[in-house]
Amino acid sequence: MTPSDFSVILPRVLIVSRRTVRKNKFVDFVGEYHLDLIVEYGAVPVIVPRVSGVHMLLESFEPIHGVLLCEGEDIDPSWYEQDTTDLSEEELDEIRRLHVSDTSIDKEKDSIELSLAKLCLERNIPYMGICRGSQILNVACGGTLYQDIGKEISNKCNEEQRVMHINYDDYDGHRHEVKVVENTPLHHWFKDSLEKGKMDICVNSYHHQGVKRLAQRFVPMAFAPDGLIEGFYDPDAYNPEEGKFIMGLQFHPERMRKSDSEDFDYPGCPSAYKEFVKAVVAYQKKLNNLTSMEKPLKLNKEMESKIKVIVRSFSLAKDLYIHGMNPIKESELEAGAEFLESNKALSMQQEKRLKQMGATVRNAGSYKERVKLNEEREKLARNVMGKMSIEKLSDLLSFYHTMGQICSEVLEIKIHGIGNDCNS
Repeated sequence: MTPSDFSVILPRVLIVSRRTVRKNKFVDFVGEYHLDLIVEYGAVPVIVPRVSGVHMLLESFEPIHGVLLCEGEDIDPSWYEQDTTDLSEEELDEIRRLHVSDTSIDKEKDSIELSLAKLCLERNIPYMGICRGSQILNVACGGTLYQDIGKEISNKCNEEQRVMHINYDDYDGHRHEVKVVENTPLHHWFKDSLEKGKMDICVNSYHHQGVKRLAQRFVPMAFAPDGLIEGFYDPDAYNPEEGKFIMGLQFHPERMRKSDSEDFDYPGCPSAYKEFVKAVVAYQKKLNNLTSMEKPLKLNKEMESKIKVIVRSFSLAKDLYIHGMNPIKESELEAGAEFLESNKALSMQQEKRLKQMGATVRNAGSYKERVKLNEEREKLARNVMGKMSIEKLSDLLSFYHTMGQICSEVLEIKIHGIGNDCNS
């Protein structure tokens, strides 16, 4: 097998680059440890460049089997419900001077990564967020962030609870303790390294912002002594063997290496990447199986004739929907009505085509009244949603996407079952 064959077979993990300046020119890059681990465990990293307009072109990167988002600048506070009432303008200026490289907002990177995160949540594509990537995930689901941990947490903690979350003098060597939450994936990965009766490990730290309000769907996996959440996941979307993985880690397990060595601090450090890629591989297989199910059925002439009658019925229904009452015989709509009542589908392509043609009308006499009622309901729904918070809207959208996916999967199973009956 040639290397080009592997590029077709292996699943694709999208990673957004970070932009920096080198010799007066912009350079996009991704940390090598991320790329090494993705390749080592069996996937292909696909780098999404931080270029203006890329957030509108994400479909060009299909198929997407996983997304890994990692380091970068602070997220623009306008993306979430910012709460800076306790910070004066002088304090904000001080924060910008102290963390120059992080506080220069990159709105284009924000747009690209938030779009990818929401795409993963909609389709249940495996997602792993490291450092900034975990913050992106939380914001995408309606959570919020601390503008500066030092000002908003550390200054209010007792001395023994204070944590240095970034140390510019010992950037890669700095560590602080976190308490791992029992029976979480993080606990499973590091349990062999925990001292008896304790749940603490030491992690690296490169951030001055962090999760303030955790989005409702997530469960914490670790806490710093000052109470900051250092890791979280969605338990309903975590099963790597089935292609499910939605997780955020505030620390960098890929960079937790011993001094002057490539050896990890703990054997569990690469586990997040191993399980993430396992989910990516499983997701690709699931996606390929769904694609293979969409082969059209072979129909005889009698069946094709029946289809034409049904299609004409739906076409007339569509005209009725758009133009109102026309001189149509009710008998001409009966074929479509009977089709809907029997719930017998023909193939994935035909089912999609019938949807496009407006296959919704069953009773021509009451149709106009139902259209008017639907318009009133839509108007009422818009008014109600207009008063909802971003978090509630995000939760509502996530719920309906989940219901839609379940409905789609059940429909495909039924359709495929009918197709097998026809061919047997």
